[in-house]
Amino acid sequence: MQIKPILAALRRHRLATLLIAMEIALACAVLCNACFLVARRWAMIHTNSGVDETSLAVLTINGFDPNQAGDVNARMVAGLQAIPGVQSATLINQVPFGPQAGAAGVSHDPNSFENLIGVVDFVLGGPGTFEALGLKLVAGRLPKPDDYQPATSFVPNDAQVLVTRALAAHAWPGENPLGKDFWCDKFHFRVIGVVDHLARAQPHDYNMSQAEWTVFTPTAPGGTLSGTYLLRARPQDVQRVLQAARAAVQKIAPDVVLDRENSRTLSDLRASYFKTDRIMISLLLGVVALMLGVTALGIVGLTSFWVAQRRKQIGIRRAIGATRGDILRYFQTENFLIVTFGIALGMLLAFVLNAVLMKFYELPHLPLYYLPIGAVALWTLGQLAVLGPALRAAAVPPVVATRSV
Repeated sequence: MQIKPILAALRRHRLATLLIAMEIALACAVLCNACFLVARRWAMIHTNSGVDETSLAVLTINGFDPNQAGDVNARMVAGLQAIPGVQSATLINQVPFGPQAGAAGVSHDPNSFENLIGVVDFVLGGPGTFEALGLKLVAGRLPKPDDYQPATSFVPNDAQVLVTRALAAHAWPGENPLGKDFWCDKFHFRVIGVVDHLARAQPHDYNMSQAEWTVFTPTAPGGTLSGTYLLRARPQDVQRVLQAARAAVQKIAPDVVLDRENSRTLSDLRASYFKTDRIMISLLLGVVALMLGVTALGIVGLTSFWVAQRRKQIGIRRAIGATRGDILRYFQTENFLIVTFGIALGMLLAFVLNAVLMKFYELPHLPLYYLPIGAVALWTLGQLAVLGPALRAAAVPPVVATRSV
């Protein structure tokens, strides 16, 4: 197939060629960035919480005097454990995908943030909470009874804590985190164990790489650890257990107020937390489908117009020996050149669009592998879109074509 005649023909139709190439460039930029956003949202939706979500529910109360926290906790835990189907009822300050209750910056040095590790979530849990969550210990040991110390202000001081594998890899890359010390202002912590996964309460507020920067802090009930209760039951019973627990609060502690909005199963908390992400994915996929559809229609329309204009030339070529395959390859090659030019512009436009998204939405750089994916998708779309008009051109009989005006 000779390229020069095709290029000469395209130069005679500069405006139409440029318009369709610009349409392809826009489609390439939108396709690459939309697929990148969809992939990030999809990965966020499937964040590994590290806990046994299907077996857990959280119940939150408020409205009681902090000085009465010990008495309220004792009544609530005893009353919740008495509900049929409850396997355990323990105290916790926050759960994945629920309200955030404890986040702060930590450092390798006391009273200094010059050697900052980052902002982490502190999950305070009473005795039995680690087991109730279903966390997986990958190194070190579990908290002992004397590790559960009271938190009078924020967290216990000199706490023996467990960190996630992700946080350990960030804070002490290539080192054994067990026995390592870190600080949050005046509070000192020492790592006694590493858990496989434990997601933050609000992972959307941080980069995906920081979604599991979490510290499990054994804490004695009372003080800051009060009012939020973790219920564990069999997956088939957890919804019923939560309903019974909600109904029992008035009898167990009539002097408190039930927070119905945040008293839910962890499965419901996850579904609610990522609802906007699922909507965004649907919208982005709709935009991609619409953009690709418009691009395909543009290619079909332009090629059909050129076929109608070139009927006589097609007939002459057929009459002097060109086969149907030659005519088909001509239009496919012509389309391939236009799409390639559009993709080259689209790749530059994709980076410009990504730079805008980075500025306003704090997104990372667009990975380079999205560009060949977008190019292959548009090349395939272009060849499929041009196939119908090209087949009609190849089917034109030489005699009919040469007699047309």
